Amino acid sequence: MTPVPPARHLLRAKDLVDARYRDPLDVQALASAAHLSAAHFSREFRRTFGESPHQYLLTRRLERAAALLRNTDRSVAEICVTVGLRSLGSFTTSFGRAYGLSPTAYRAAYPPAATRVRIPTCVQQAYARPQSSTFREDRYARAG
Repeated sequence: MTPVPPARHLLRAKDLVDARYRDPLDVQALASAAHLSAAHFSREFRRTFGESPHQYLLTRRLERAAALLRNTDRSVAEICVTVGLRSLGSFTTSFGRAYGLSPTAYRAAYPPAATRVRIPTCVQQAYARPQSSTFREDRYARAG
């Protein structure tokens, strides 16, 4: 059996943050996902990825919040809760540090979401589908 490189265990925790950033995640939960002690996990995570697990989680949450501010009309408080943060004041402060603007000012710098119509992927795919199909099932459906 080939040993797994240590960074591979850290990627499990990083993937967990990327997938479940909304959930209340702490260092212990992330360390468990990486099969490491909390202290060792924190040191190795920082050494490997250049930031603490907490900072990485906060960055993912703020990136998602920025996308929601640009693309939706949800309130700032609703976005704060949606991305997994509990304090609107802390969210506003952290967002301002990361993006240089308050969430409201950041949203104002982009056109309103209502002016952009989003077409669902399923509709785009159906529209782009070729008109003449060569599937045998289609022949049987036309003949029946």
